[in-house]
Amino acid sequence: MNGAESLVHTLLGAGVEVCFANPGTSEMHFVAALDRIPGMRCVLGLQENVVTGMADGYFRMSGKPAATLLHCGPGLANGLANLHNARRARSGMVNCVGDQATYHRPLDAQLTADTEGWAHGVSAWVRTSARAADVARDAAVAVQAARTSPGGIATLILPSDTCWDEAPDGPAPALPVPPAPEADPLAIRNAARALRERSDVLILLGGLALRAEPQALAWRIAQATGAKVMAEMSNGRVERGRGRLALERVPYPVDLAVEALKPYTTIILVNAKAPVGFFAYPGKPSRHHREDADILPLTRYEADPVQALAALAAELGAPEAAIPDPGPRPEIARGAPTPEGLARTLAALMPDHAVVADESVSFGRGFFKETHAAPPHDWLQITGGAIGCGIPLATGAAVGAGGRRVVNLQADGSGMYTLQGLWTQAREKLPVTTVVLSNRQYAILLGEYRGVGANPGRTAMDMLDLGNPDLDWVKLANGMGVEAAKTATLEGCADLMRQSFAQDGPFLIELEI
Repeated sequence: MNGAESLVHTLLGAGVEVCFANPGTSEMHFVAALDRIPGMRCVLGLQENVVTGMADGYFRMSGKPAATLLHCGPGLANGLANLHNARRARSGMVNCVGDQATYHRPLDAQLTADTEGWAHGVSAWVRTSARAADVARDAAVAVQAARTSPGGIATLILPSDTCWDEAPDGPAPALPVPPAPEADPLAIRNAARALRERSDVLILLGGLALRAEPQALAWRIAQATGAKVMAEMSNGRVERGRGRLALERVPYPVDLAVEALKPYTTIILVNAKAPVGFFAYPGKPSRHHREDADILPLTRYEADPVQALAALAAELGAPEAAIPDPGPRPEIARGAPTPEGLARTLAALMPDHAVVADESVSFGRGFFKETHAAPPHDWLQITGGAIGCGIPLATGAAVGAGGRRVVNLQADGSGMYTLQGLWTQAREKLPVTTVVLSNRQYAILLGEYRGVGANPGRTAMDMLDLGNPDLDWVKLANGMGVEAAKTATLEGCADLMRQSFAQDGPFLIELEI
């Protein structure tokens, strides 16, 4: 058994079942091992940022780390943007990065790079295997790191001779995964005291606290104490729709965020951090909460929010409280596309337990309010601000969601970063409906330009414009093997959504806005 074979057996033994891959010469022995050893689903991506984005979406929906297969330092570098998003989503994955053979590396051949240096900025754990005999043991530790709550990026760098040399000890056994930490009893008592003694308390949920069970516990506490509940601005996964809490997020624009948080003298953080601006802006605060607000952490990102909130509810003697009914399901909107109309149309038509991968950017900031009464669904957001995540995220989510329909709300400019993911959707016959919001401009940057106090002239406008020539998403999708159609009305979008939801494979709707 060579090192690559010991790696595959170890990954499978530790519960890693999917490998998203874009291999090269240094990884050929790993590719050969995947061919010989049954059990691993291998999904090809045509660019590394697609690969890493797919692994992120897969973890968000399955809760299990996938492996990625990346070609040397530059291949890892190509995937860094979506690794950054995955790190912010606290997703787990095991990056297997090929490298020059140990004896070839000192010769400084063309693909030799500071692979470890690039990996450290986006990884919770990094190691370079020195010998074939080390590969299996290192892989077992990598999977353990990826599975440790709330999830972490583990990057294992594999010089090519560690894959082709013999591994005398064979595969390594899976290592135990430490349980999620419990909340500090003192933090629970401090939060309970604040909830008893103060008005204007906000319970801010993030990360694992945005699943249905912790939402219900937070609502129970809020009903007993008069506190309010909100979600962080950017979240890896929110369980939403009927039967879940009608949560609103901290707004993205500074002025709106400051206004939304102004009433609260105390903020209790549950797997969240105190709200700050996405960027700094002249004359505007970086911290969005009141300067005199008390910030009380109940749990860090890695902790168990169910245990913490259940303990807090018990400390308060909070009785059970039913989740409020959000009202009737919205009806399909008609006419020219608006953010509210598109959100209502999606809520009217989405299948039960759909998954929404949202990279709608500026057009979609108000989608939450109009979709509370939709059927139960999951909502995945861009978490790190590195655009180009939507199509890969939706693709990986479809692999991890067990046949559930995935709807990708996709801004056109950021979609161009990783449109190769459509090819993977076609190849794997994945149930993904992509709605491209085609305004032919980087609309968010027009707002950002104004936000920093500048007025765009002709040169600036040309750099923010996606016309001349216009992008044709129908042809782009068809070229990737995905059926597609174009519409400029919400009723047309509704008809195409129905059509796409009735079929098994991918479909793309170009919605002109």
